[in-house]
Amino acid sequence: MSVKLTWYGHAAWGIEAGGYNLLIDPFFTDNPVATAKANEVKADFILVSHGHSDHVGDTVEIAGRTGATVVANFEVATWLANKGVKNTHAMHIGGAHDFPFGRVKLTVAHHGSMLPDGSYGGNPAGFLLTIEGKKIYFAGDTSLTYDMKWLADDGVDVALLPIGDNFTMGPEDAVKAARLIQPKVVIPMHYNTWPVIEQKAEDFCSMLGKECEAKCVVLKPGESYDL
Repeated sequence: MSVKLTWYGHAAWGIEAGGYNLLIDPFFTDNPVATAKANEVKADFILVSHGHSDHVGDTVEIAGRTGATVVANFEVATWLANKGVKNTHAMHIGGAHDFPFGRVKLTVAHHGSMLPDGSYGGNPAGFLLTIEGKKIYFAGDTSLTYDMKWLADDGVDVALLPIGDNFTMGPEDAVKAARLIQPKVVIPMHYNTWPVIEQKAEDFCSMLGKECEAKCVVLKPGESYDL
C-alpha cells in the first residue's frame, strides 16, 4: 500500500497510510505559509518532536477535536496531558514502539525544547517511522550530527531534513546529513516560513545532486509525495 506525505509548511506534515491519518508537529495557526487550518485536518495520531510553539502548534486543539493519541517525549506528553489532551503516549530518545499504523523510534536531535509557557520540555527528538514497509526519517529541528550515519543501516526511503539555517542546520549541513543517512529521497523542510530562514530549495537540490545519489523532491506547502 502507498504512503502519502503532505507538507503543510514549516515542519508540519501529514501522513496517510493503511487507513490512518498522522500529523507531525501540527503548526497551522500563526503559520504564515500553512495551507490548511487546524479545524480541517484529520488525525488518529499526532507526533510532536519538541516543545517549541511552532512545533507543538495546534496539538491540544486537534487532539481535543479528533481524540488523536499524541506521541512525544515524556515531558511534552505530560505537559499536553495537563493541558487536557486525553490520549498521550510518552517515549524517549532511542526508544521505539509499535503502533497500529507502524513503528516509531525517537532519534537524537540537537536543539532546545522549552514549552510555550516556559516549562521544561525535555530533549528534542526526531522520528524514524516504519509504515507499510517504508522508512521515513523526520529529522526534527537539529544541527548536523554524526549520529545520523547509523540511519544508513536502516535503509531510509525518505529523509525530511530542515534546511532553513539559523535555528537548524542549513543547506550545506543538510547535504552532509544526506550523505551520512543515504536515503533514496530527500525532501527539505523548515525553511521560508519567515525571512530569517529563507532558502532556495532548488539551490539545495543542486548541491545535493553533486554529493549524494538521493533524489531531491521540493514540495510547496500543501503538496504531497507518494511512496
